[in-house]
Amino acid sequence: MEQIYTIPVNETFDAFRGKVECGCPVCALYRKLQDNELDIILGASMMEPDIRIMTNKEGFCGTHFDMMFSRKNRLGLALMMESHLDKVKSDVSDKTLTALLTGKGNAPMKSLERLKKSCYICRRTDHHMKNMISTIVLLWQNDSEFVKKLKEQPYFCLPHYSDIINYAKNKLSKKEFSDFYSDISELELAYLDTLRNDVSHFCKKFDYRYEDEPWYNSKDSVERTIKFLSGAER
Repeated sequence: MEQIYTIPVNETFDAFRGKVECGCPVCALYRKLQDNELDIILGASMMEPDIRIMTNKEGFCGTHFDMMFSRKNRLGLALMMESHLDKVKSDVSDKTLTALLTGKGNAPMKSLERLKKSCYICRRTDHHMKNMISTIVLLWQNDSEFVKKLKEQPYFCLPHYSDIINYAKNKLSKKEFSDFYSDISELELAYLDTLRNDVSHFCKKFDYRYEDEPWYNSKDSVERTIKFLSGAER
C-alpha cells in the first residue's frame, strides 16, 4: 500500500528497522515536519499576507524562536517580529487600559493570554503529526509488510506511544485494537526492560562493590531514558 502520504512513514520505518541506535521513528518524523515548517516560514511564506496575519496572532514559542534564530535568516525573522510587535503593542495600548477600566471589553488581554501558549510552528507541526499517526495505524490495517516493519522498530518514545495507542483505540475495532496493541506493546515492553536493566547497572557502578564490573551498555542509559520518556519535541 504505497500512496504519496504514506511515503514518509514507510521510508522512516524502513530506515529504523532493527536499529536500536536510531531511537523513536515518530520522533524522526516530527523533526522532519518541524524542519519543513521552519524552512517554509523563513522562506517566501513569511511575506504572504495571510501567513503574516497568523504569525502576528499566534507568535512563536521560545524553542522555535531559538531554532529560527539559529538558521541565520535574521532579516526574515526581524520582519516577522516587526509586525508581531505592532500587534502586541495594540494589545497593551492605552485603549486597552481604558476598555478594562470601563468594562467595555477584554479582548486584548485574551489575546495576550493566548500568546503565552500559542505558537504558529507548534500548531502546524502538531497538525501534520496527527496525520502521521493516523497513517501508521492505517498502514498497519492494510499492509502486512508494514506490520512486520512496526514490530521491528527500536521503540516508540512514551509520548508518541501514547498518541498512537489513543488514536488506534478510537479508530480500530476491539479485535483490531487488541491485535495492534499486542504488536506495538511487545516491542515497547522489550525496550523498557532493556532500559531498566541498563539504568540499574548504571546505578550499581557507583557502588564500590561493582567498580570492577564492566559498564556494558549502561554508560548512556540516563540519556536514553530521557529520550524515551520525553520524546524529541519535549
